Amino acid sequence: MLTRRSVLAGFATALLAAPALAEDHPSLVYMRQVAKDMLAAHRQGTVAAFLRVVQRHADIPDIAQDALGKYSGSLQASQRGRYQKGVATYLARYFALSSRDYTVAKYELGDASVNKDKDVLISSRVYLMTGQTYTVSWKLVWRGGHYKVRDVSVLGFWLTNFQRKDFTDYLAKRNGNINMLITALYG
Repeated sequence: MLTRRSVLAGFATALLAAPALAEDHPSLVYMRQVAKDMLAAHRQGTVAAFLRVVQRHADIPDIAQDALGKYSGSLQASQRGRYQKGVATYLARYFALSSRDYTVAKYELGDASVNKDKDVLISSRVYLMTGQTYTVSWKLVWRGGHYKVRDVSVLGFWLTNFQRKDFTDYLAKRNGNINMLITALYG
């Protein structure tokens, strides 16, 4: 007899048992390049270096739209390009500032699997110069004939959730004025 509990348990098992992708799968080949580019930007430590990586590899249109949360319908077509560039700049600045406190010695890419939404999830391990290590998970999506990074999870916390909270809190205090947010993103 099928019960709600058995259906949920079966669903959870199917998610956990997502097939691992082969080491030469295009998503892992792509992720190796992303990791190499991120480490190079990290070593430079500049906003400009990280901005090049973000613009090349991040799914900025979706990340930017998601970050607006309940305000996403308020973004005008005339604001979209400047807003998306502002989001990329915001991310680059965040990575550059973080790189000062977390000096990376090396990284290792782990397994890749496909989730229920057909996104590719790739685990990695980052080793700091201090000897500390932490887990980073990458969510890749297929856009325009190639992979893009859609989200990053550090220690189990997804970056887009933090970004959405920051942006929606900012907008809530400013009556949803997206132009003010755009200006602040370039800050």
